[in-house]
Amino acid sequence: MNLQKLYSYTRQAIEAYELIDEGDKIAIGISGGKDSLALLYALSGIQKFYPKKFDIVAITVDLGFDNFNLDNIIKLCKLIKVEYHIIKTEIGNIVFEARKEKNPCSLCAKMRKGALNQAVKELGCNKIAYAHHKDDILHTLFLSYFFESQLYSFAPYTFLEKSQLAIIRPFVFIPEKEIIGFQKKYNLPVVKNPCPAGGDTKREEMKELIELINKKYPGVKKRMFSAISNSMIPDWEFSRLSSMDRKRKLGIDIE
Repeated sequence: MNLQKLYSYTRQAIEAYELIDEGDKIAIGISGGKDSLALLYALSGIQKFYPKKFDIVAITVDLGFDNFNLDNIIKLCKLIKVEYHIIKTEIGNIVFEARKEKNPCSLCAKMRKGALNQAVKELGCNKIAYAHHKDDILHTLFLSYFFESQLYSFAPYTFLEKSQLAIIRPFVFIPEKEIIGFQKKYNLPVVKNPCPAGGDTKREEMKELIELINKKYPGVKKRMFSAISNSMIPDWEFSRLSSMDRKRKLGIDIE
């Protein structure tokens, strides 16, 4: 995938789900992986020609693990002239040493999001952009089905009333294989995940399962995504509403 194709995919999602408004200040969550770095490229490029003017800032929540060197990402942000902030935390020590969590991912994710949301608010941003891609939608659906007894996946746009922040996901139309191609073509400065639980998660298991099913029944991934898109678009639109507007839409009495 080249840069123009990355812009095209991203802009399709932005316009389909009205992800960006005039005057937005958008924080891009940078984990150091290929997906978030590709999103950094996408939004920093689209910002230059998109008709609605918006600002971006890149943020990494440092969990406190050793061997997490962000120097090359710092250089990249300077090169493309994007403001970059690294939020230092002790989340890794709390989760693995102090708490000794047997299933650390849930607590880590909750604490990481809390640290990110606080930093985003302090920087005056009103939106956070995550780099969840098309395959992530299926992985999340399988996780919710297998382990939570429900059929759920994330929306391209979600408004968090408590923090008054919107979450946007401009990569929902991009297959992971395209991002891998982009990473190789543009030599993205990916930082290896130092987390002890990295690569050994239920999400990775779901990813392997879906690939196995798709190998046995070619094209099933594409059909599953179409099914999700067809059934969940109303839910995605619904996620843009405030709680009061949701009640009005559902016909619930408001005192």
